[in-house]
Amino acid sequence: MKLDVNALGTFYRMAREGAGLAAGRLTHMTGVETQVGVTKLNFMRGREIQRDFEDSTEKVGVRVKLTGAIEGYSMIVFERENAFRIVETLLAESDEAEIDVDGEFDEMTRSAATEVGHIMNSGFIDGWADVLETVIDVSTPEFVQGATAEPFFGDVSEAPDDDDLALLFQSRIETVGTEVGFSHYLFPKRESMSALLDRLRTSGGIEYDKLDGFDRMAERGAEEVAKTATTLTGIDTSVEIRRLNFVSLEAIPEQVADQKLVGVAFEFDGMPSGYLLFLFDEESAHEIVDAMVPMEVDEDGFGEMGTSAIKELGNIMASGFLDGWANVLDTTIDHSTPEFIHDMGAAAVDPVIIQLGENQEFAFVFDTVVVADGREFDCEVYAIPDEADLERALNNLDVDRIEETPTTAEFQEVNNS
Repeated sequence: MKLDVNALGTFYRMAREGAGLAAGRLTHMTGVETQVGVTKLNFMRGREIQRDFEDSTEKVGVRVKLTGAIEGYSMIVFERENAFRIVETLLAESDEAEIDVDGEFDEMTRSAATEVGHIMNSGFIDGWADVLETVIDVSTPEFVQGATAEPFFGDVSEAPDDDDLALLFQSRIETVGTEVGFSHYLFPKRESMSALLDRLRTSGGIEYDKLDGFDRMAERGAEEVAKTATTLTGIDTSVEIRRLNFVSLEAIPEQVADQKLVGVAFEFDGMPSGYLLFLFDEESAHEIVDAMVPMEVDEDGFGEMGTSAIKELGNIMASGFLDGWANVLDTTIDHSTPEFIHDMGAAAVDPVIIQLGENQEFAFVFDTVVVADGREFDCEVYAIPDEADLERALNNLDVDRIEETPTTAEFQEVNNS
């Protein structure tokens, strides 16, 4: 199975179109204004999908089986409380609308939730069919609930095993002015996805096993980042979540938290070239500065000493991340000196997006969350390679080298001036 940017771009437009239709139908059904949140094509391993579900939060889902142009399963997933809120809105005119959000789904509320989920699934699927100009058939909807992944896709053969990499569509729709939202998953059959990719591909493309290999390579790089953070700060850190996304460049700022961020940005050059960003929330950045600078610093923590500490950490993490790639690809990747960032949310990544946007519309984005001492450290790592360079690099990748090649980093000294 081969992937190319044109085919994945079509898939991305399918996801956006489907999310728009689903949002419109939810608004029509409940009278509550909705908006499309982040839409992604995620390359995720089975264990990462399971982690999404196993956060101790009770969830409710509605899934349907697909046949025709796409075969597999489409599933809408709500947090349980959100499902009750939508059902409550839907049944507001009913005399029997007294709903206990702490209770169980009875026949009426289960039926209403299933109806909502089915209409949402149909919105997504109709959007895909419109983009593909084809027909996708849908089975009778099935109501699912639980606090683990097992009830949702334990019996779905299309769902990936722990170490298998799967291409998933994920979209989020939010109701305006409330906290209600839900996620959408598509588990396509590999053969069905492969046939679609072949039909849509316009270039040579990337072999799927090469992308799988690069994903494993990025995982090793992320682990190196965590080790470096532990060594430099003395705060025990590890990689909690990492996945490979395919998104439009304009969607990347939407994913960044709308808060004041501190971090460093690098441009890297070689095969591949691209950009690398490390972003921390302010609280995490303060902790880093306190751990790395053995003296009092400016009150805001980001004067000359604080800025230098953040840049030093970012510089060494970048070396660990990129040197691992270069070793496996048997090439050289150089990176620029660190550029300090202290800005609000999207503004922190806008300069990178503007630069990349001159030559491409979409990007593969490796994003990582690092945790410290069992809690979120809020270090987000965005590695965004140039798409043409990435295709050339992956076509030359020997996947057998990935586990055999040591991840070693040659640290550059930071200029503190």
